[in-house]
Amino acid sequence: MSTNSSIQPVSPESELLSNTTCQLEEDLSISFSIIFMTVGILSNSLAIAILMKAYQRFRQKYKSSFLLLASALVITDFFGHLINGTIAVFVYASDKDWIYFDKSNILCSIFGICMVFSGLCPLFLGSLMAIERCIGVTKPIFHSTKITTKHVKMMLSGVCFFAVFVALLPILGHRDYKIQASRTWCFYKTDEIKDWEDRFYLLLFAFLGLLALGISFVCNAITGISLLKVKFRSQQHRQGRSHHFEMVIQLLGIMCVSCICWSPFLVTMASIGMNIQDFKDSCERTLFTLRMATWNQILDPWVYILLRKAVLRNLYGKDICSNDWK
Repeated sequence: MSTNSSIQPVSPESELLSNTTCQLEEDLSISFSIIFMTVGILSNSLAIAILMKAYQRFRQKYKSSFLLLASALVITDFFGHLINGTIAVFVYASDKDWIYFDKSNILCSIFGICMVFSGLCPLFLGSLMAIERCIGVTKPIFHSTKITTKHVKMMLSGVCFFAVFVALLPILGHRDYKIQASRTWCFYKTDEIKDWEDRFYLLLFAFLGLLALGISFVCNAITGISLLKVKFRSQQHRQGRSHHFEMVIQLLGIMCVSCICWSPFLVTMASIGMNIQDFKDSCERTLFTLRMATWNQILDPWVYILLRKAVLRNLYGKDICSNDWK
């Protein structure tokens, strides 16, 4: 695509954009962006319908808290994919000419806020789900008596508000989100970082994301080990245990998807924030890790679609059904 740099007034921002554009981005078309966004929206819509139906069924049971958090995660993925995808398609359709259609930097700020929120919030929710299931398995009496749906909704609101706060930090600090070198997305300042505050935003984002993944890993490991111990010690309460196994398998799926998709991008942002690598020298690699991260919003819903008990029962047959999946 043409960058239109020849017809734009010369300014420091336009010169920077023309000199640092990633060549890898030129091969992508607006059609690819539309298809990518459509697949994500359809996948998340299907998962939302499945989870809402399951939530109505288990509203008064111990599984309702997990389903409420899972529904919130998929809904967050849905709107993140919808908003970010719509802006990305508009940017492609406008030939990535930010100087023309976003002179006030309002759209870039909205894009950056949505990128940070839709990145951190699902990771936070995944760790919250892992904590909830860990308590439910290791401390079932405490979970059933102290952790009510009201408490889960309060924790859910707190996580969302905290993600919004982190996303708004640059605006509150009178800093703008920056157009990145590929001119297709906006994020914290990643080029020629000289100010501690810009470095802080990148490191905070990377630290919170990696911390959420670490918490999920630890909690899921504790939950899995506890369930295996129960499985080998007793053959009672198969029905309750089967639901625990179903939720833990879904959690493990979410954790694996999140780690694979998000870890490269989080590590890249941390490296840039610590000056381990220069953004200009790793522009194509950063774009690749960003695309890996966006796949998380498409793969998350398929964890719930494919790793349901009904699907696993069909995959593994009646022998499994007669034991833990009965």
